[in-house]
Order: sequence, then C-alpha cells, then structure tokens
Amino acid sequence: MLMDNIIGWVRKLTEAGVAVIALAVVVQIIFGDDAAFLPGDILGSLIEIVSALGGANLVGLVAAGLIYKIFTR
Repeated sequence: MLMDNIIGWVRKLTEAGVAVIALAVVVQIIFGDDAAFLPGDILGSLIEIVSALGGANLVGLVAAGLIYKIFTR
C-alpha cells in the first residue's frame, strides 16, 4: 500500500516535470534566449543530450528508447 502511494507520487512528479520542460521549450521557441524567467538555455541542453545520445551509437539508441518508453506511459 505504501509502495503504491510512493510510486504514484513519483509518477505524478515525473509527469509534472515533463510538462514543465515542454512548456519551457515552447516559451524559449517563442521568446528566444531572452525569456527572463527561464533558468538557462533549455533548447541548448536538450540538443546536447540528443547529440550525446547520437554519439554513443547503439547505447545511445537504447537509452533514447528507454527515455521514450518512460515518458510515453
């Protein structure tokens, strides 16, 4: 029972985090790097992550698949 509650909270926090990241990406696309309320270059960070996964070849492909599976539940 307690473990189900913890898993539920983690799932909700993950969904909220993904929603915040998506919102930050949209805001940065609209307003550019000058969006005063964003704490850094969100798009640049995402591009670096994708580049790192691309440079890792098969390991990167597996990691990208796992990340996709986690976020599409």
